[in-house]
Amino acid sequence: MPSRSGPAGPRILVVEDAEAIRVAVETALGSAGFTVRALADGTNLEAELSRFRPDLIVLDVLLPGRDGFALLRVIRRRCRAGVVMLTARDGVEDRLRGLGDGADDYVVKPFVLAELVARVAAVLRRTGRTRPAVEVGDLVVDVEAGMALHGGTPVELTATEWKLLSYLAGHRDRVVSKTQILTAVWGYEDYDPNLVEVNVSTLRRKLEAHGPRVVHTVRGQGYVLRGGRP
Repeated sequence: MPSRSGPAGPRILVVEDAEAIRVAVETALGSAGFTVRALADGTNLEAELSRFRPDLIVLDVLLPGRDGFALLRVIRRRCRAGVVMLTARDGVEDRLRGLGDGADDYVVKPFVLAELVARVAAVLRRTGRTRPAVEVGDLVVDVEAGMALHGGTPVELTATEWKLLSYLAGHRDRVVSKTQILTAVWGYEDYDPNLVEVNVSTLRRKLEAHGPRVVHTVRGQGYVLRGGRP
């Protein structure tokens, strides 16, 4: 299956048999700046581990054929990628089994996409596979350190503003729509232009207190993080 690519972001392999969940997870992770590839089962797992070389694997437990626990053992024999397991069963025994076999985190279905993205990013930080700092003109966005500098001055941001800036930084020089921003930052796709516009305006104001504009509006399309003119 083709990958949904961010700009050279960490590589995430999703193994999930439910198509609706698989597509939603692919879209959310791709929108967050990760390079994503997905499988419906573990048939081609070994080949994908060698070919795609994922930094992290989002792995469902209840899969046709080999289940998630069997695939986890394969993963641990072959690579050091982080593993976040998905399960519809909230039993302590299942979670302990997965963690004992080498999983890094567990997410119980149903889940909020924004939470899954945050957990994936947290595991990547712990395993040292995060993205390097992004530089756009005088702006430096250090995702791992959770810090933004503009003109050499730290920019104080709320949690939501930081998520918004991190998402734009992950898509540097690429136009992203308001719907894409809603999905990545707030975890839903209902079109609410005011929510995005208000937060982009506040983020701009804080950034421009220390340097030139880097968050630009592209009329009829969305926003882009870019030095100079859009």
